[in-house]
Amino acid sequence: MSNTQASVVYRQPLAVDGAAVYRLVEQCPPLDTNSMYCNLLQSSHFSGTSVAAEYQGELVGFISGYIVPERPDCLFVWQVAVSDKVRGKGVATGMLKAILARPQCDAVRYLETTITESNRASWALFEGLAAKCQTGLEHSVMFDRDEHLGGEHDSEQLVRIGPFVESKI
Repeated sequence: MSNTQASVVYRQPLAVDGAAVYRLVEQCPPLDTNSMYCNLLQSSHFSGTSVAAEYQGELVGFISGYIVPERPDCLFVWQVAVSDKVRGKGVATGMLKAILARPQCDAVRYLETTITESNRASWALFEGLAAKCQTGLEHSVMFDRDEHLGGEHDSEQLVRIGPFVESKI
């Protein structure tokens, strides 16, 4: 484990993190920037299934996620943002571990997310997670470029990882 990774603090986000989350996402292309209000809600209403990563007192990572209402055994990861200051040091995996270890995720057996075909970093993260958990990874188109996104955004692949065994990671 690198010194950076060992020094990162993973915690439940707070509403006061919303503006910092917004700025972090802005600095992490190809992520779509949501409204700051959305980031405030992610950091408050969805704080139990989201995570903030701090390094030397600075927000350097954020994952927003939620339990799918109709499927309480499924955590949907909305966005993964990692500052270039700590990119490649295991912070994204550390954040996923932190969320999955929470009591709110005790019933989670599957993790879902969407990824565009060109987002190699996200593919590597979630393929790595599936390998570490020794479980399957399936994908199919969830939101089609033309049918759902008005031709203005690449198609989003639904990635489904699981089922997880009792100790997820």
